[in-house]
Amino acid sequence: MLTGKQKRYLRAMGNEMVPILQVGKGGIAEAVVTQADEALEARELIKGRVLQNCLEEPQSVAADLAEQTRSELVQVIGRNFLLYRPSKDKPLIVLPN
Repeated sequence: MLTGKQKRYLRAMGNEMVPILQVGKGGIAEAVVTQADEALEARELIKGRVLQNCLEEPQSVAADLAEQTRSELVQVIGRNFLLYRPSKDKPLIVLPN
């Protein structure tokens, strides 16, 4: 579980990021979960976007994706969301205490 200070730190990092993950009308398919999992292992912090043609709400899509990838949902703003999971092999991001 992330503290408020850690979430603020990650939100600041995610501010300048471009969404690399998109969830469309197919919803959270197996391919989306796999792509998110690989991106989280490589980058630790990823930004995603729920497209207009997705039938589900962005908050629920982001929460489901976070649960399936065993990551933390940092933030949902509009249709964009941030997910964080520390890398098992090479941790890149050092969170404040």
